[in-house]
Amino acid sequence: MAFPVDLRRCQILGLAGTACLALGGETAGALPVGDLLHPASARAALGLVGVYFGVVLLIAAWALLGRLVRGPRPPAPRALLLVLAAWAAPLLLAPPLFSRDVYSYLAQGAMVEAHMDVYAHGPSRLGGPLADEVAPLWRHTGAPYGPVFLAVAAALSGLTRGELPAGLFGMRLVALAGVALMAAALPRLARHSGTDPSAALWLGALNPLVLLHLVAGAHNDAVMLGLLGVGLVAALGRWPVLGAVLVTLAALVKAPAALGLAAVVVLQVRAGRSTAKAFVTTTVAAAGTTVAATAAAGTGYGWVGALNTPVSPQNWALTTLLGRATQALLEHLGSDLAPLAIPAWHALGIVTAVIAIVLIWLRLRLRPVYALGLSLAAVAALGPAIRPWYALWGLFLIAAAAPRTSLRPRMAAVTGVLALCVLPSGGPADAGQLVLAVCGGALAVVVLWQAHQAELAPALGRAA
Repeated sequence: MAFPVDLRRCQILGLAGTACLALGGETAGALPVGDLLHPASARAALGLVGVYFGVVLLIAAWALLGRLVRGPRPPAPRALLLVLAAWAAPLLLAPPLFSRDVYSYLAQGAMVEAHMDVYAHGPSRLGGPLADEVAPLWRHTGAPYGPVFLAVAAALSGLTRGELPAGLFGMRLVALAGVALMAAALPRLARHSGTDPSAALWLGALNPLVLLHLVAGAHNDAVMLGLLGVGLVAALGRWPVLGAVLVTLAALVKAPAALGLAAVVVLQVRAGRSTAKAFVTTTVAAAGTTVAATAAAGTGYGWVGALNTPVSPQNWALTTLLGRATQALLEHLGSDLAPLAIPAWHALGIVTAVIAIVLIWLRLRLRPVYALGLSLAAVAALGPAIRPWYALWGLFLIAAAAPRTSLRPRMAAVTGVLALCVLPSGGPADAGQLVLAVCGGALAVVVLWQAHQAELAPALGRAA
């Protein structure tokens, strides 16, 4: 007998999950250094169990909601937006979760506000308490972000005057604004692509990765994707120049969004413009926006060189893993080529991504939104660094434009796995923390199973 599903049940279950996330994060999250607890302490252990308990509840609520969306009477997009708001609400005042990147954003914003070259120097040049909050790996690394985001971070720094709680809250509001733009764009992109707007919202906005990393983690990928989404919506209508401007602004948050300019050109061609006119219009709009935004931010063009910002040697990108394995083999063989293994694999990954993108656009040039989603997915998968939230680059547009094939269930399965891959502190896991995380998830599974049995018992009794 099937588990009974309704929208309210999904909303309450997901709300319970994010509430547990927020409560557990108070002791196990990416806290300010003055509030950090030893991982072996009882409070930190209980918080870690609570976070993973909440993550599994959230995944379960999302999976049940997906069943409802695929059913004969799917909820309307407006109802799903209310569910998203309810799920996100407990995370609004929670500490940062799953990453310390938000502290880097605040430090870089303070550097821009102080007229320091944020691309030539890391937050260590800023000094003081704010720089101490940045993960040690990134304290001496220049910013890899574009001038638009750094201008936002600088404005926030000026408004909050360096106060950490206000800065963290402000960055979360910025991320929430990005998520709101994503949610607003998805139904329109889905209708243009001939797909179900409710299914697009379910996969692209209510996705656990959005809540865990864009909302709870306050990552600037939310701003990039939000601007990219509304830029594509503008390009679908009668405002191709505005679309090019918005997509360029997204690329000036994080560079991968620049691929969206290809979609803007194709959408203009499909609307009846000549290829040459569409290309020139988009190029001029993008160039003008880049010059104006860079001048307004006052950061200079160091962001071009920042595209080569070194990646963490501990990251688990495919090309990095293959590079490490090759390096270990070459070292075992005594070869002098061992230090070249990781750079060579990174270069091969970039070349492969370029080839994949060209093939995608040749095959799907009449479906530019879908082609863009697959292209961004290729960049994330084959790039030199990857984090769970990078999967959202492609998934956001794939959710809107993918045909009804097995790709959507596969993307949903990948989401469930990636949602469990990072500790709430954002740091590496030891054996004890892994055990606690598994215990929290297992406890949630037991609770869900007991609830399932309790729901089935009355129905079985009536049947008997």
